[in-house]
Amino acid sequence: MAGKLRARDIMTGGVQCVGAHQSLQDAAKMMRDLKVGALPICGDNNRLTGMITDRDIVIKCCAEGIDPSTVQAGSLQSKIHWIDAEADAGDVLRAMEQHRIKRLPVIDTKGGHQLVGMITEANLAKNLTEAQVAEFAARVYATA
Repeated sequence: MAGKLRARDIMTGGVQCVGAHQSLQDAAKMMRDLKVGALPICGDNNRLTGMITDRDIVIKCCAEGIDPSTVQAGSLQSKIHWIDAEADAGDVLRAMEQHRIKRLPVIDTKGGHQLVGMITEANLAKNLTEAQVAEFAARVYATA
């Protein structure tokens, strides 16, 4: 089944970015309003520059006593892994397993290198076999 599906078929479209120059408070409000735990960060050119999670905000800002309204989202961006919208589902799984990530931005490289969606664990569960999802979970959540 995985070989027949493309990233574009699995992803959730309409993903919203937080701007790199927006505050962490703005990012947190966006996460709350969108009911998500992570957001892509886009630069001034509206291209993907990173990802930020609710955990990043709590651990790297709030727990340190820093006011989230004074910190730009781009300053906390983590290393970015993404996949082409035309990649097959097997490539999606390999990328998420290799990097041990639970969210994978989808980029349309033929359409101006724009962010077109996000693949999450929920997307995998809806589109892949139980065996594929189980293997993914074992690899991503395995302890070293």
